[in-house]
Amino acid sequence: MKQKVLKQAGLPDALTAELQARYDLYDLAEMDADKLAAIADEVTVVITNGEAVVTRDFIASLPALKLIAVFGVGYDGVDVAAARDHGVAVTHTPGVLTDDVADLAIGLMLATSRRIVAAQKFIEQGDWSAGGFQWTRKVSGARLGILGMGRIGQAIARRASGFDMHIAYTDRKAHSALAWDYVADLRELAEQSDFLMVCAPGGAETKALINPSVLEALGPQGVLINISRGSVVDEAALIAALESGAIAGAGLDVFADEPNVPAALQQRDNVVITPHMASATWETRREMSRLVLENVQAWFEGTPLVTPVP
Repeated sequence: MKQKVLKQAGLPDALTAELQARYDLYDLAEMDADKLAAIADEVTVVITNGEAVVTRDFIASLPALKLIAVFGVGYDGVDVAAARDHGVAVTHTPGVLTDDVADLAIGLMLATSRRIVAAQKFIEQGDWSAGGFQWTRKVSGARLGILGMGRIGQAIARRASGFDMHIAYTDRKAHSALAWDYVADLRELAEQSDFLMVCAPGGAETKALINPSVLEALGPQGVLINISRGSVVDEAALIAALESGAIAGAGLDVFADEPNVPAALQQRDNVVITPHMASATWETRREMSRLVLENVQAWFEGTPLVTPVP
């Protein structure tokens, strides 16, 4: 008899198909409360994604639950403390998406500073015949501040080094093995940066770290790039800063209330927005799926989990 596994959020079709082939897979989106209650005592594994919310109440409603496998590096939507209290392990898919996220971060920095999207619209709207496009800002040699120097922050820094950028960062503590400058205070880092890159994880500890004071310190020539979680940025403060000219622009892959993006962040020449797609390449999604499958298999086989959350 196949083990019962509950799919709690959206997953790639190929991963869903493989889970269906291996296990007795149930989709929460297709179940009402009665159907869920009927299998609650038999579900030992839940599969979710990095944007979903897994609450303490939901965990408690599945008394046999032993593993929550997250398709994503971020797991701030999962009540990890509740999982621990109920003896439930949590895994995620770190490492495999680092390069793609770092690539898009650099892409957003270039697109925002050189106003690439606005330049395309300039041509498409027939404005070139009336004169050249506005001058833009240089990236090479500029100052890059990075909030959060984990795997992704370091990958961005390595790429930025190729642009001869001066790189500084802030984190919970300095990393002695890294050559880049450590700045303990986020506002001070923003003050010293032409581009401020947000690479911090989501969650209560980082909520609205990018606040009006930090944006003011970034200044009217500064650009904010966020490829981490929308919750790290005070979105209302960001909109106010863009509208007042307190900062020069923003490149955003994540938002506070996805998939809802405020109208005030759309149709702006100095803002480039993408739909939380930093890790969404075929290659990386295949690797993320592989890690989910390996973690679930490890659990059922009683072997060590491949990528448990820290």
